[in-house]
Amino acid sequence: MSEFTVLDLLDLDLKEHNHLQLKCIAGRSGLSRTIQNAKISRPGLALTGYFVDFSGHSLQLIGRNEQSYIELLEKKNDYANIERLFSFHPPCVIFIGGYRPSDHFIEIAEKNATAILATDLESSPFSRRLYSMLDEVFAPSMTIHGVLVEVYGIGVLITGDSGVGKSETALELIERGHRIISDDTVKLKSVADSYLIGTGENPMLAHHMEIRGLGIINITNLFGVGAIREKKQVQLAVELETWDSSKQYDRIGDSLTATYLGVSIPKIVLPVRPGRNVPILIETAARNERMKTLGYYSTREFDQSVLKWLESETARRMYFFSDDIEESGIDK
Repeated sequence: MSEFTVLDLLDLDLKEHNHLQLKCIAGRSGLSRTIQNAKISRPGLALTGYFVDFSGHSLQLIGRNEQSYIELLEKKNDYANIERLFSFHPPCVIFIGGYRPSDHFIEIAEKNATAILATDLESSPFSRRLYSMLDEVFAPSMTIHGVLVEVYGIGVLITGDSGVGKSETALELIERGHRIISDDTVKLKSVADSYLIGTGENPMLAHHMEIRGLGIINITNLFGVGAIREKKQVQLAVELETWDSSKQYDRIGDSLTATYLGVSIPKIVLPVRPGRNVPILIETAARNERMKTLGYYSTREFDQSVLKWLESETARRMYFFSDDIEESGIDK
């Protein structure tokens, strides 16, 4: 991934509707410093002078306890450990609960070109939100050729060979009221190694679509902002392929999976040929996937119904066969 700076953290915060309530109160010259990892350090031990295994390249979060101890050090006019903390050149120092450090603390930060940020949030909610953001920012990523759309709340990744009809299918889904995240290229991120988040590789181009014969169209202008999303969890993969009459296609719902960045998601293969309404098939697949999340599996229910029918049919035959034997007087 490209470098992620303290300024990017503030910009990201603004994009998420001031989710972290962060503001820079000093050390603006350090806003270009790179955040190298998703770790958050609480430098309580470091402030006491214990710097063994100190994570100096992580974000430094100053909670209520650290604030009280800093005030105690300042009353003693003891700034040695504070200056040593800044000598590690951490990306930034964040004060929670609306706390504002002393002028001398800010002077040390300015001297070391380290940004001082503040939030009105308390430690627990702020840490949860920050970890969630950083996990996504630093998640492993890859870019694939395909289209990502949201259908009935399910993130559907449509892949297939060039010219098979991915964009045309997505356009029909948008016309039917669903939303697009990205056309042509999709950037996937594995968050916490457990689920995939899909976005456009280029946010400026993600909501434009190339349709052969029409050229480039702007989905936002044609269908409105309600037809687009910035990102979405990828929950279903649909591979479109040209119909091959010699190939046996799935007819009973065998469980296929697609794996990206070590995360597996359900997958279906849809053969494309004239007369097949692929958008409706994808809608049905998305509905079926939603039912699975609620614990309903149509294939499983069908298997159970067949087994019950077979059991009842076998019992009926045994019953009638037994009656025939008794009427014929045959010795059993």
